Amino acid sequence: MAETKPTVASKNAATPKKGGNLLASLAPIACVIAGYVIWRFILGNASNFTNPDPNGGFWPAHKGPMGTFTKMYEGGIVVPILIANFLVVLTFSIERMLTIKKANGNGNIAEFIRQVQFHLANKDVDKALAACDKQKGSVGNVMKSGLTKYKEMITNTELDTDQKVLNIQKEIEEATALELPMLEKNLVFLSTIASVATLLGLFGTVLGMIRSFSKLGEEGGGEAARELSQGISEALYNTALGIGTSAVAIIMYNIFTTNIDGITYGIDESGFTLTQSFAANYK
Repeated sequence: MAETKPTVASKNAATPKKGGNLLASLAPIACVIAGYVIWRFILGNASNFTNPDPNGGFWPAHKGPMGTFTKMYEGGIVVPILIANFLVVLTFSIERMLTIKKANGNGNIAEFIRQVQFHLANKDVDKALAACDKQKGSVGNVMKSGLTKYKEMITNTELDTDQKVLNIQKEIEEATALELPMLEKNLVFLSTIASVATLLGLFGTVLGMIRSFSKLGEEGGGEAARELSQGISEALYNTALGIGTSAVAIIMYNIFTTNIDGITYGIDESGFTLTQSFAANYK
């Protein structure tokens, strides 16, 4: 058996993708600030209350909210955190949507793989590479890296077929290792908020209940009972906001992971296609 020699990396071989995770660093901070601004200056605008707090400050003690959504203001300081969570879900849902759309490329992945299989069956590697350029997705990128090595192995006279197939397979694995992390990047925000948002909502509700029952114990009487029922209603806005945010995060996370699974399957199928085609056509 011929001695295995290292092959020269092709120009189109996968290279690490540059770009820091700046969005992951800045977006949560920006969303927390935006959540507070929405709570303090939009929901907590003095014009939304019959008895506004003239002193203002970080947390004005406004009374008598005049609108349904304005009542969320009296849910407490947990409300801006929950709003921030929802904004984080919205931000990373849009970011993942754009990324996965780009990763899907042009056209149907299964149809693209069939085209490549057809070209390889006719031993026309250049047309297969051209199809990858048109696809422009993660599957196309991995396939192109494998095809470049595939084309190189055709003219290689120093390695036997098994060694050539291993070289192609290694190239595909390297390209795959660079594509998949980009697809799964930032999904941790959605999965974390899916679990934490509900707990934060319940935490805000408990704080509101404690505050309401404290007033009942201090004041007593029918007026205190009325304020208690009103306080409980306001506190439950925390739960509603938390559950709603968690539900959106779970739905978006499942949608994205399903799409990623489809792309991953296409990548696996493309690798199998290349290795089997080379083994069959260039024994």
